[in-house]
Amino acid sequence: MTKRENPWIEGIKTIALSAVLALGIRTLVAEARWIPSGSMLPTLQINDRLIIDKVSYRFQNPKRGDVVVFRPTEALKEQNFKDAFIKRVIGLPGDTVELQDGKVYVNNQLLVEKYLDQGQKTIIDVCRNPSMPPPYYLSKAVTVPPNSYLVLGDNRQSSYDSRCWGLVPRENIIGKAIVRFWPLNSVGGLNKDPVYPKTSQ
Repeated sequence: MTKRENPWIEGIKTIALSAVLALGIRTLVAEARWIPSGSMLPTLQINDRLIIDKVSYRFQNPKRGDVVVFRPTEALKEQNFKDAFIKRVIGLPGDTVELQDGKVYVNNQLLVEKYLDQGQKTIIDVCRNPSMPPPYYLSKAVTVPPNSYLVLGDNRQSSYDSRCWGLVPRENIIGKAIVRFWPLNSVGGLNKDPVYPKTSQ
């Protein structure tokens, strides 16, 4: 006759296995994140909760328009930033990005960004900071090198982003924001308005 294991031991093993699986999922597959600032308004509100997909970028590269979470770059670490950032991918490897008259141009074409509040301008003045003196990264046209990405917040008047401190290395990207699960009245996929350079007529 097989001896039955103590129910307490079975319970502890079950809890331990569940914890290991949960940790594995968070580390390898997906994790929840919350939005602590207004840098991605109006797309993301302060205190929104999101699911971050950590698998897709193992099989494909980030695309223009993806909302990504990334670890602080070396430039940000030098300014004592430790928490992850969330921004939108604007410049891909090989792209030339430039600011003109408050608008973003990629490879000499106007970038159409329907997710921005109407009339909002993308200017370099947002970077003015005593701890980060000029020249700022996007003060002039830049070409994005391999395995790097230029990112901007959707709230261009209140976002500390690539305009100021530079590019995000591919290895710093944790994953892509795909679903908002809180608050309940905003549950669903993120804003999918197109992001593309406007074709000249």
